[in-house]
Amino acid sequence: MVVKYVLTEPQAVLLREIAAATSAVALPPSAIHTAWALEKRGLIKRTRRGSGHTAVVTADGRYYLERGKHPREVQAERERLANDIRQAALAPAGGAELIARLRSASGRVTVSDPAPQTRGRWRAAFYDAVHHGHVPEGHKLRWTGRQRGDCVFTLVSEETEKPAQPQPVPVIDVPDVLDRPHRLVRATRTALGRSKTVVDTRATPGVIPMHVSRAQTDRALRIMHALLTEAERRGHQVETRTGHRRGRAVQEMVVVIRGHALPLAIRERTTKVPHEPTAEETSRQQRFSRAPVPKYNHEFSGRLELGAPASSGYRTWYACGDSTRWPLEARLGHLLHSLEGCAVAAERRQQEEELRKTEQQRRWLAAVRRAREQQVEWHRAQMLVEQVTAWRRADDIRAFCRAARARGRGASLPGELEWLHWAEAYAEQLDPLRGALGAPPDPSASRQALAEFLRADPYAHPWPYDSDGRWTSPDEALTETP
Repeated sequence: MVVKYVLTEPQAVLLREIAAATSAVALPPSAIHTAWALEKRGLIKRTRRGSGHTAVVTADGRYYLERGKHPREVQAERERLANDIRQAALAPAGGAELIARLRSASGRVTVSDPAPQTRGRWRAAFYDAVHHGHVPEGHKLRWTGRQRGDCVFTLVSEETEKPAQPQPVPVIDVPDVLDRPHRLVRATRTALGRSKTVVDTRATPGVIPMHVSRAQTDRALRIMHALLTEAERRGHQVETRTGHRRGRAVQEMVVVIRGHALPLAIRERTTKVPHEPTAEETSRQQRFSRAPVPKYNHEFSGRLELGAPASSGYRTWYACGDSTRWPLEARLGHLLHSLEGCAVAAERRQQEEELRKTEQQRRWLAAVRRAREQQVEWHRAQMLVEQVTAWRRADDIRAFCRAARARGRGASLPGELEWLHWAEAYAEQLDPLRGALGAPPDPSASRQALAEFLRADPYAHPWPYDSDGRWTSPDEALTETP
């Protein structure tokens, strides 16, 4: 997760209060989360004192209050502009080169948040390709990110962009008599029980979920037989499952299309009718004035409805039922068509989510590699400064010893000669030029070591460096388009 440096109003108010104080500010319990957000951005430092916390403003916090931007944001923008000339040189020289890169990259090239000069070079290549006939016949060149953010160039075929012809709505005939019923219809018949008024199999495993009056049972089974038979004929799977929702087992019948399970249940709609109090209810109300008596009864209406169960997430996606214009039997083909459309849409969303996660991981890996490069560069610079400091110190010690010997006064003193011999030996040990020079070993590449260089959550994805600092993630996962 990339840290966002823009502050909310409560965060800005707390930062100003801490900065205005001359000593550490005691934080009330209600401000702990706000202070945590400021500390994550490096704007304050917190310490525990007793049962509470105190905070002081950092140099970055004062910088933010003075200029309205985090110093890391300013540094990142400077680095982006400093690399602008080098990145612009990597941009395509014209439209022909842009098309060639798109063809080699499977029709898609992404340029991560380019600086102005780099964005301008890519813009010029795009317009050169469009206006000078470099776009292949039957293709279109598209570009997003003209002003800000990532530039994404895509080369698409006009043929693939044509809207696909919609699949015809299947015709499903409901038989008057079931000679060879579907296997789930047979299982449901067996599980109906002896109720003479209501059939409810929603909690029964291995059957079709139904909640209908006894008078509509035969019709409901014939409708389900026709729908399930046609679904299997079209290559879909029909099965029953036991799910888990809100701490209890849920029985479902699903149609599996393209690997996506779409639940189905059939029920009979109810209608409200005025409630006629019984003699017992009337007697109870006379004795207890507050005894509740319902105003309405819910009675079966004879109208069937088939679709996703009310408890599923697909409740508003697909459903059909009896209406004044047509019976349920006439809408079964449309329902199956809707199920297939839902499966296609779910598959498309799944692919888009996978692409989003892949792109997110690619960006994260690129950020980790950049952080590693910065860490190694910083480490080498530190080592170089230490070597130069040691070299100068050794040279100063030698000069001191030469000056001491040149005096000529203490040459006969054993203590002074011994001290000068030790000092010269120590200078020899300090001098980095006494042996061959070489780059120092790279520092650790652990999450903790790279945390201060990485502008992202180090725990967002599996860490790509092993314990020896070797890159273990596949190169294609990191490949960035130029």
